[in-house]
Amino acid sequence: MKRLLIISAFSLFAASCGGGGEKTGSTADVIKSNNLDQMKARREAVQAELTQLDEAIEKIDTVREEALVSVMKVQNTVFNHYVEIQGNVTTDQNIIIYPEYAGVLTQLNVKAGQRVSKGQVLGRIDDGGLGQQVAQLETQLALSKTTFDRQKRLWDQKIGSEIQYLQAKTNMESQQKAVSQAKAQLAKTVVRAPFSGTIDEIITERGQVADQQNGLMRIVSLGDMYVTATIPENYVAKVKVGTLVDVELSALGKTYKGKVRQVASSINAANRSFGIEVSVPNTDNLLRPNQVAKLKVIDYTNKASISVPSNLLLEDAKGQKYLYVAENANAKSGIAKKVIVKTGQTSGNSTEILSGLKSGDVIVTEGASGVAEGTKLNF
Repeated sequence: MKRLLIISAFSLFAASCGGGGEKTGSTADVIKSNNLDQMKARREAVQAELTQLDEAIEKIDTVREEALVSVMKVQNTVFNHYVEIQGNVTTDQNIIIYPEYAGVLTQLNVKAGQRVSKGQVLGRIDDGGLGQQVAQLETQLALSKTTFDRQKRLWDQKIGSEIQYLQAKTNMESQQKAVSQAKAQLAKTVVRAPFSGTIDEIITERGQVADQQNGLMRIVSLGDMYVTATIPENYVAKVKVGTLVDVELSALGKTYKGKVRQVASSINAANRSFGIEVSVPNTDNLLRPNQVAKLKVIDYTNKASISVPSNLLLEDAKGQKYLYVAENANAKSGIAKKVIVKTGQTSGNSTEILSGLKSGDVIVTEGASGVAEGTKLNF
């Protein structure tokens, strides 16, 4: 009924305009004239008439169109905006163990996949007679110590010369250093785990020559995992130590909560970016070095924001964003009201609403295309 009245009223208005009642002629004549000022004046007159008709019809027309829609109530919530970048999972405890002493690997105590503890003996290298040298040096040390003890007792009794006492002392100390050095060399023939972890692969088998060119084995610990990435320099003021990060690993189908643990102090001149490290908890032991990760670094947070799905926002001819709000809403129905909103940042499929909505408003989520101002909403 409302549409019929508007069409009829517009037809009457157009007919009156074409009847020569105005000096400017009919609407068609105004268009043909190509006079911009006359066309603008005619458009304003038509719009004013239509506005008056709409207001009059609204007062007397109690029959409203109805639409079946879905709605949601908006609430204040935390809105986060993210910077999305790619990074690599890594750990500092992923190393190849190289021998400190060259020789034949005579003993191999572990195999690939075995868990080991820090300090555990992993293998031994042939010492080439170094053990016997240590035994000889210890024997000489024992003799030099006995000589020094006797010389010291005599010197304490003022017997003998000071030079004899000092020579005995020097000889003993020299032997002590020789034994310490030999033992330090001998200790290098024993291969120990530098930290607790898993033997990932065996590189040198028992019986093969171990030297500085060939590693013995790879040991990996997955306890201290982190992600490295680079971020454009314009985010340098927004990303700090402690900044929260969502770490998404598509290969695992999982997202982890991490924190920035280190921010580079310099900018890379080649690509105008800076590096960061993000610590990631590996509670389920699924993270592995060199995995590709997508980082969502939070660079903006509004702790009391109203946000709506971005696909719900509509745009009118003036470029204004708007939504339909259910006024006088109860559990099943309400009246549609067009509300112009001011938007902020968009993150994913969520857009921040800066003004136009308040907490508790009920907005139309589905069926908005069939809704107009004043439509009765059923939900």
